[in-house]
Amino acid sequence: MFRSAVTRRLLIALAITAVGVAAGRIAGAGRVDDLVDGEAYFYAVTALLAIGLYSSTHGIERGQMRTDLRTVVLAVTVGVLAKAAVITLVMVVLFPGPEALVLGVAVAQIDPLSVAALQSSSRLSPRGKSLLLAWASFDDPVTTLLTIYAATLSVAVHDLGRTDALTELQGGGLSGFVAGAAFNAAFAAVVCGLWWLVLRRVRPGGAAAFTAGCVLLLVAAVVAVSQFWMLGVAIVGLFVRPSLAGAPEAFERRIGQLTQVALLLAILGTGFLLSMRVLFVAGLVLGVTAYAVHAVVSLPLTRGQTPDDRVQLAIAQQNGITAIVLSLLLAPVFPEVVATVTPAIVVINALHALCNTAYNRAGSWAAIRDRLRPSPSRSSRQEPALYINEAGAEIASPTQPAAGAFNCAPMPAQPQPGAPASAVSPPPAPDPDD
Repeated sequence: MFRSAVTRRLLIALAITAVGVAAGRIAGAGRVDDLVDGEAYFYAVTALLAIGLYSSTHGIERGQMRTDLRTVVLAVTVGVLAKAAVITLVMVVLFPGPEALVLGVAVAQIDPLSVAALQSSSRLSPRGKSLLLAWASFDDPVTTLLTIYAATLSVAVHDLGRTDALTELQGGGLSGFVAGAAFNAAFAAVVCGLWWLVLRRVRPGGAAAFTAGCVLLLVAAVVAVSQFWMLGVAIVGLFVRPSLAGAPEAFERRIGQLTQVALLLAILGTGFLLSMRVLFVAGLVLGVTAYAVHAVVSLPLTRGQTPDDRVQLAIAQQNGITAIVLSLLLAPVFPEVVATVTPAIVVINALHALCNTAYNRAGSWAAIRDRLRPSPSRSSRQEPALYINEAGAEIASPTQPAAGAFNCAPMPAQPQPGAPASAVSPPPAPDPDD
């Protein structure tokens, strides 16, 4: 297990977090608070979130996703809502407070970067891999929008103060949530429309198209970050994909490298905030609950998959850049979110490594099922043993010799199935004196 890619990523993340904690201790609590409350902090975290969202949807194969489009839609709507609701309920009951209403949403998604990194070593079928990647990619923007709505609800319920950067995002209630989704869709439609016009006027794969696509993405990123249109960024990543005919994988490699840098910066920032406090118990409960709830919610959503794929999808919960960045985003209003979400991420990823390693060793769901319910290899009915009474006759039960104590003739031995007739002694002849 300690040689797996998941474990290596987890250990690297812990090392970077430790560096951030050390930096935060050196800076002091006052400087950490000043940094979090600044407007620059909000836009920096939003930019990291935008990079992660674009990268998550950029790698989806649209053709394969159509096969399980209904499952993907249910997973990122009903599934995400169910997961967030159950996790939130557990945290509200056990750890009541303003943060409890946003913790469930912050960890309800699956990290698409971790899923993409493990695609080559995964034992999922091609259909299962496509479904998991699409699920992980699109539940990120949905949980981002839900996080803002949950934060709005918690602020209203607990009468909390708002920072300048989050005031606009947390206004409007449900109507603001719906309006935000509409603006995101309109933004994505404009950007995708412009990209379609570019491809109509210049040769796809050429230098002109590639340059125009990169400029379009850069301008769209600036607008999306300034307005917090993260769902729009995810939709854009599904369609706007510049490429060079001579080096078709160059853009993908650069996006991957940029995303890894964003992840490292997010982890470093998390460690910086963890220098103030860490809530281990709440994080442990949150992590175990999130992992278990995903398994329960996943099973009814994946009924059309093979048994092996259903099991692997049920134990596929991981958290990464989105959960980290969302906790950083909520830190100005909910200071204890980072202190709870960070250990929860460690617990979730550790459970993922343990469960997947155990399943790989088991081999398949059929092997596990056979171990739980072994089929009988032989008939449970045994041939009755034969005994010899005092008269030298074979009997089927050792209790039959007791018949002599009552002056009764012993019962004749019953022939055994398949035994030759000579193997059974004939009954004794009656005594004429009797």
